[in-house]
Amino acid sequence: MEKAPFVSEAEKKAFWHSTSHVLADAVKRLWPDTKLGIGPAIDDGFYYDFDKKVPFTEADLVKIESVMKKITKEDKLFKEVFMARKEAEKFLAHEPYKLDLLKEISDKQVSFHQHGNFIDMCNTPVIRSAGQIKAFKLLSIAGAYWRGDSNKKQMQRIYGISFPDKEQLDEFLKLQVELEKRDHRKIGKQLKLFHLAEEVGPGLPLWMPNGEVVRQILLNYMHDLEVNQGYRYVSTPHITKSQLYLASGHLPYYKDDMYPPMKIDNEEYYLRPMNCPHHHMIYKQLVTSYRDLPLRLAEAGTVYRKEASGAAYGLMRVRAITQNDSHIYCTKAQTKGEFIKVIELFREVYKTMGIKSFWFRLSLPDFKQKEKFAGDLKEWDWAADQIRLAAKACKVELREVSGEAAFYGPKIDIQIKNVLGKEESIATSQLDILIAKRMGLTYTNEKNELEHPVIIHRAILGSYERFVAFLIENYAGNFPLWLSPVQVKVLSFTDRNIKACQKIEKELFEAGLRVESDYGNNTVDYKVRAAELEKIPYILVIGDKEEEKGTIAVRKRGTAKVVFGVKLGAFVKQVRDEIGKKA
Repeated sequence: MEKAPFVSEAEKKAFWHSTSHVLADAVKRLWPDTKLGIGPAIDDGFYYDFDKKVPFTEADLVKIESVMKKITKEDKLFKEVFMARKEAEKFLAHEPYKLDLLKEISDKQVSFHQHGNFIDMCNTPVIRSAGQIKAFKLLSIAGAYWRGDSNKKQMQRIYGISFPDKEQLDEFLKLQVELEKRDHRKIGKQLKLFHLAEEVGPGLPLWMPNGEVVRQILLNYMHDLEVNQGYRYVSTPHITKSQLYLASGHLPYYKDDMYPPMKIDNEEYYLRPMNCPHHHMIYKQLVTSYRDLPLRLAEAGTVYRKEASGAAYGLMRVRAITQNDSHIYCTKAQTKGEFIKVIELFREVYKTMGIKSFWFRLSLPDFKQKEKFAGDLKEWDWAADQIRLAAKACKVELREVSGEAAFYGPKIDIQIKNVLGKEESIATSQLDILIAKRMGLTYTNEKNELEHPVIIHRAILGSYERFVAFLIENYAGNFPLWLSPVQVKVLSFTDRNIKACQKIEKELFEAGLRVESDYGNNTVDYKVRAAELEKIPYILVIGDKEEEKGTIAVRKRGTAKVVFGVKLGAFVKQVRDEIGKKA
């Protein structure tokens, strides 16, 4: 959007959260027996969860919006009110989900927000009055388990968006239409890139042949690039004894995101939620002296995170995540230089991928939340300074935020904007000042003394799943030639031309191009249209004239112009040059 609708992130969250209260008020006015869940602000709007006997319909959303308009015109002030715990329990006696939330509140005085006659248990900031909400739209209805637990009741979730004026809402909805055109789930199905099967489970995508081509190209590209920069590839198992994650600290800090343990030979094993502890074990076998450093280990390793079924979203939020993962072990003196190389690698890869607008965010700890972070404050300051110095050397501006660091050190997140203008994290790099000590990783320095290495955790592409999703939406499925699952499609004008087409197809394949054909009985216009829907970069048509002259007719994606009389050898050279430039 050209103009920012909100002054700050806090104001935006308060605005959207307040609108969720108005939504809940409207639902209770229409269907008083409906039970209330939660209604938070999210990255792109808000939602509220309801338990209603008869499911909501699209027609119900229109009714709810009408009542919401009435509520905003009433322009009642949002007022914070407090109740003693027993009073709150009595007030919420007919709201079982609110009572469930109340169990987790230890305060003697329970916070509520009220506008008009509607009161909701809430301690999150709100706006001054409902009348400030000038424009809103309810977007969709979805199912969602209470508290994200599939063992609990499935509720109905209504998503919405709101703004201080109608112009901003209209702009948002316009961009929503564009985003829908680029939705990686829709395009992924259209291009047969991946499939999400109910029988397999949420967040567990199946890569289809076309999608696997894209994935393997990225895997091979990163492998070759990293090997040329001194990375050494390894492979590690998908399950590990619990002792390893206890030693690394992942069990205490990340247990809620890990799948339950399995018993093997009377010992607990976990599906790995990250690759780093395994790499640390390899470090112990390879490093004894400072002369062995830096050590750069890399792996395309699949990890498993316990995403709630309702949170799983196409390739963006999955439960099986293949990371473009690396760990750099170095001395303190080498840290700045290694981080410079990481930043430069980010730049090189993203330029190649056609990502033009991205920036770096430095995530620091909020030591008011001591339970989320470990280590010495001086070490944290030193680590943050190394990142700052590396960024300065690369002439990179860092946008600093508090409270988002990893538990073992500060990190940089690489941020992009999607077609909606929404900011997203696409990859990360962390400077680890803690784990080497916890896991006993050492080397002998120049004075023959034992020291702990600094560890840089680095994932240039983040996860392959999320990165492919981003590329799909960034290109609207029109992958650049070097990334396209099918680069050339050969079409026969008539059945008479099939033999000539097969010869051309064979030559293209032998030239290293990814080629498919369509020799069906449909008209050539039909075949061309089908190839266009498949977003094939080059379409070749062979008819009687082409066969007679030994030429091809070439149609490039994005243009209706057909170039006749092209020699196959010249076309192959042109295409291979284009692929070589990663254009």
